[in-house]
Amino acid sequence: MDEECQISKSNRYVSWRNKPAVEGQHGGTLAASFVLVVEVLENLAYLANASNLVLYLSKFMHYSPSSCSNIVSNFMGTSFFLAILGGFLADAFFTTYSIYLISATIELTGLIILTTQAHKHSLKPESCLSANRNDKCEELEGGKEVFFFIGLYLVALGVGGIKGSLPPHGAEQFDEETTQGRKQRSSFFNYYVFCLAFGALIAVTFAVWVEDNKGWHWGFGISTLAILISIPIFLLGSTVYKIKVPNGSPITTICKVLAAAIFNTFSSNARNAAVSTNPSSPTSNLTQHKEQEEEAKLKQNITEDLAFLNRAVMNKSTFPPFKVNVKQVEEVKIVFKIFPVFISTIMLNCCLAQLSTFSVQQAATMNTKLRSLRVPPASLPVFPVIFIMLLAPMYNHIVIPLARKITKTETGITHLQRIGTGLVLSIIAMAVAALVEIKRKRVANQTGLTNSTEPLPVTFLWVSLQYLFLGSADLFSLAGMMDFFFTEAPFSMRSLATSLSWVSLAMGYYLSSVLVSVVNHVTGTFRHTPWLYGSNLNHYHLERFYWLMCVLSGLNFIVYLIWAKSYK
Repeated sequence: MDEECQISKSNRYVSWRNKPAVEGQHGGTLAASFVLVVEVLENLAYLANASNLVLYLSKFMHYSPSSCSNIVSNFMGTSFFLAILGGFLADAFFTTYSIYLISATIELTGLIILTTQAHKHSLKPESCLSANRNDKCEELEGGKEVFFFIGLYLVALGVGGIKGSLPPHGAEQFDEETTQGRKQRSSFFNYYVFCLAFGALIAVTFAVWVEDNKGWHWGFGISTLAILISIPIFLLGSTVYKIKVPNGSPITTICKVLAAAIFNTFSSNARNAAVSTNPSSPTSNLTQHKEQEEEAKLKQNITEDLAFLNRAVMNKSTFPPFKVNVKQVEEVKIVFKIFPVFISTIMLNCCLAQLSTFSVQQAATMNTKLRSLRVPPASLPVFPVIFIMLLAPMYNHIVIPLARKITKTETGITHLQRIGTGLVLSIIAMAVAALVEIKRKRVANQTGLTNSTEPLPVTFLWVSLQYLFLGSADLFSLAGMMDFFFTEAPFSMRSLATSLSWVSLAMGYYLSSVLVSVVNHVTGTFRHTPWLYGSNLNHYHLERFYWLMCVLSGLNFIVYLIWAKSYK
């Protein structure tokens, strides 16, 4: 077999003892089940803090609402962006098994630091000078701030490594060469989202209640305990895991193909120019004839899509560092083809970022009582979480089988259709969020509570509507993206490609921060007060910001339709 043939099945996977994986003994549903249980605990540890962090920063660290929004967005964005580092390392040098264990240890260290700061008064800012908070509170600063951000971003690093390694580790447990294996893998991604939601449910109910009523040191302690327990549970599955063997750096392959294509373009032009100066030369005729024969042979094994990359092998380079083969060129083409889909999901995740920032602050200004029970604002995600937990099994066991019968295809509903559904739901969510904010501010004006910190006489359940639509969008888009990227990506780049699902989420959070800053800068230029500025949310023009996001999401969906229609 030549160098372009695929790696044999027996050489692709090993056991945790680094011996060849045995079909029937390694992998399968049991191995993936350990991953799903670990994901419940991992997401509990992460969201127990992230969902309520904006209130911790404002009430205890005394940051302004817009600063809190940006800090949370940057933290969550960094957490998800670092998933690409975890995916890259798992593909190139280590394994998904090793990366998870390293990342969980790093996250555990960060949580210990945050728990320590929340427990010790000496590591927190001074309390406000008056009970009515008329005097400006001191923000966290100096060494205390450094201590806080070290812990926070160690957590982000650990979360990123876990997100980049755990989903592909679970998906790799199934046999992709059989129809049953592919169906099981698709079900795994659906139940992976279910487990994300299950962990989130515990986080936004029990953990958030503990943070609000017993203290944040207990809340951080719950997260620390959850990630600590997840490590031995993950290790329990070691004997049944099959682990993908690293195949070298996928990023190096991409760079080599691009470099070869560019280098060969210029070297070919120079060669053609030299031949054209002496067209009657026997040497030039022989060279041209050989190149034509080689080119004809290569065309039998290479596609015409993204033809520029074909120059990496069509025009033979004599520069060794740039030498690549047809298989590598075709793999890079696949990555380039899925990249537009990745880009189009960033705006959707920018909308999702509002669930952890302005939406929580909206709810905090409203009546959060359900009869005698006071619901913490950060527990609002319980609505989409419960909906996801109900919809995920229903989608897997009812919708997909029915769709398979109707469409006569293996997937039933394509990955791109799932992602598109999520994009549409995000547009609706932003329109609903704008209408709810208009209602909230109208009540504030009518009751004369615009300048007050008292809860408005309007139920926080109105805000749950935008959570419901965005939660549904998350279910369709996240499971669809992970399955799409894992399935479409070359074998050697699967962890890296799957991590794009999380990087898209990261870029969405970063875009949210950028939009807040840009909107404040632009509106502050034409007005005395920017739309999103100050310590009182009632003075914000949040509804205009939501309408802006609704319009941007609509334009993004149009672009996505163009890309999805042309995707092969």
